[in-house]
Amino acid sequence: MARVKAIGMMSGTSLDGVDVALIETDGHHISAFGPSGYRAYSDTERAVLRQALQEAVALTGRTARPGILAEAEALVTRTHAETIEKFLAGNNIDRAGIAVVGFHGQTVLHRPQMKLTVQIGDADALAQRLGLPVAFDFRGDDVASGGQGAPLVPIYHCALVTALKGPQPVAVLNVGGVANVTYCDGEHPPIACDTGPGNALIDDFLRARTGQAFDDGGAMAARGTVNEVFVARVLQDKFFDQPPPKSLDRNAFAHASLSLPEMSVTDGCATLAMLTAASVARVVRHLPRPPARWIVAGGGARNKTLVNFLAAKLAPAMVETADAVGWSADALEAQAFAYLAVRTLDGLPITFPTTTGVKQAMAGGQLAKSGLQDKTRAVSA
Repeated sequence: MARVKAIGMMSGTSLDGVDVALIETDGHHISAFGPSGYRAYSDTERAVLRQALQEAVALTGRTARPGILAEAEALVTRTHAETIEKFLAGNNIDRAGIAVVGFHGQTVLHRPQMKLTVQIGDADALAQRLGLPVAFDFRGDDVASGGQGAPLVPIYHCALVTALKGPQPVAVLNVGGVANVTYCDGEHPPIACDTGPGNALIDDFLRARTGQAFDDGGAMAARGTVNEVFVARVLQDKFFDQPPPKSLDRNAFAHASLSLPEMSVTDGCATLAMLTAASVARVVRHLPRPPARWIVAGGGARNKTLVNFLAAKLAPAMVETADAVGWSADALEAQAFAYLAVRTLDGLPITFPTTTGVKQAMAGGQLAKSGLQDKTRAVSA
């Protein structure tokens, strides 16, 4: 495919808001980074999404939207449409020059062991409103074929690393609600997996104790003392001994924080940040070689205490944020879904045996075309 402009959006498991970004790519190389933006969810919107997460636990199929899930799906569709419309207008972008929009939707349930993953958001309605083709449902085919359906962004991480100078191997760590890593060494196919809790436990703990949405800059954790016994106990879970590929639901370790109420707020934030860092360090034993360099992206890159904990746990490897190497820590996942959307247009693989455990590389993804009512399966390579 020739180089095209694509827009990607991401609403992650942290439930903070919608990231949006534009890139130029042929589905292999990134030719240019365009503008990026962000639309925060209101407290009311976030409450609807949190309730949808709770009610989604009872789902047994991908398409049902009982109760609050229908309201949440309409909310996700509307907020993503508003985000793109404001983004286009604010950056004077001619939508006629956009080849495709990558729409991840909002994950409300992820149980690949049951061949079930659910992302809410109406791609058809979004395509109709925007007048643009929308690539979506990037996980479904992979999970149906026995893959983990996550993480999805490793192929984009490797495209970024290819253009990066410096020591290898490189590990790209995305810390959203769940943390995931991509290992790139230029010799083997990328290796990727979820590493464990990211920001979700910290955010949920802090919201329950103070009403605060997140630990801004890691300031609360910086004043706390880590309960190493708690961290060690959680790390006994068999998940951390499993080799890649592997993935987690956002609430997979929600039970772990139940023993935290007796801690102070600062100690709880410090302990949960250390849990994230320590669980990342546990994945090193499963990689071909210890990474020489770790690049941290996602909301967790803004938590200075967490980044310091990572540096301590991953030493002597170099630990840097995505911003420090010229990437965008905030926009990286939105950029990735623009990239995956272009690959979907061209029928290029987006998941691989070494990233999701699927038996063979898969194109995945579906395409909702503006002006059409039906979903059109993207042509596979």
